[in-house]
Amino acid sequence: MNIKDIDFSSIEKKGFLDIEIDPSLDLFTEIAKLKKEKNAILLAHYYQEADIQDIADFLGDSLALAQKAKQTDADIILFAGVHFMAETAKILNPDKKVLLPDLNAGCSLADSAPAGLFKAFKDKHPDHTVISYINCTADIKALSDIICTSSNAEAIINSLPTDTPIIFAPDKNLGGYLNKKTGRNMILWNGACMVHEIFSVEKIIKLQLKHPNAKLIAHPECEEALLAKADYIGSTTQLLKYSKENEATEFIVATETGILHQMMLDSPSKTFIPAPPTNNCACNDCPHMKLNTLEKLYIALKYETPEILMSEELIVASRKPIERMLEISKAAGLVG
Repeated sequence: MNIKDIDFSSIEKKGFLDIEIDPSLDLFTEIAKLKKEKNAILLAHYYQEADIQDIADFLGDSLALAQKAKQTDADIILFAGVHFMAETAKILNPDKKVLLPDLNAGCSLADSAPAGLFKAFKDKHPDHTVISYINCTADIKALSDIICTSSNAEAIINSLPTDTPIIFAPDKNLGGYLNKKTGRNMILWNGACMVHEIFSVEKIIKLQLKHPNAKLIAHPECEEALLAKADYIGSTTQLLKYSKENEATEFIVATETGILHQMMLDSPSKTFIPAPPTNNCACNDCPHMKLNTLEKLYIALKYETPEILMSEELIVASRKPIERMLEISKAAGLVG
């Protein structure tokens, strides 16, 4: 197909470039070829589908992906994740082209904090330092003093004097967990992740009765009742490390199911059971993360669209709290 014949307006309608691909194409080979030709890097989150994880140049959680995005010398960053992650890569690399295969790959947690409402909330507490979880929009980052991830949040909070009043946004579950861990009394924004709030404690208890030796491991975005029963709580990278190093052979995993692929690769002799949701749908699969496909990655890289575009003003304002996060993480010896 000649590029002149492509209707790029489909991106506005659908969030991705809708083009038919020759089914005989080996997408693994074609994507590798395009990456080499265009000096592109493919960054992917652990929650992506298995094929995307397998072809990624770098795979990680939000902290590691932010660190890698800042370090890369690639001309093009192809981001297999969700919108706020690609935004972060663009903020840290304003002169590079950042591609997101599907612009509809958003985040329920980021959506729970509209910038206008959050600014009004912040204005009511003018003496507070704002720490925002990286799962937020660039507009929220621009209103923040420091960004954090689940891997470094505790270290970032502890880097501030104990008498520092703090607003923590947007995740109330992670914020509540961190209040207990640090002994702080941060004011919490009332946001949450749809995936991590859907787990059924009742079904997990029944699952534990069937698997009495299984360790329940959970992401701190889960609700307090579930976290209270967990044997281990950590970020995606920390959960992966724990499952690899712990002597247990069975794990019930309370986070997005994409991480199970890496867990099984790292520990093929162990059993990993996804924590059940409150109903029979695949609600522990993030629908936004799963919008990315090999076909969309190929098309995005071939035609270099959809591209993440942001104003210089927003980039400058939102970069400062991210840079502060990276500095504190580096000083604390933290990697994703």
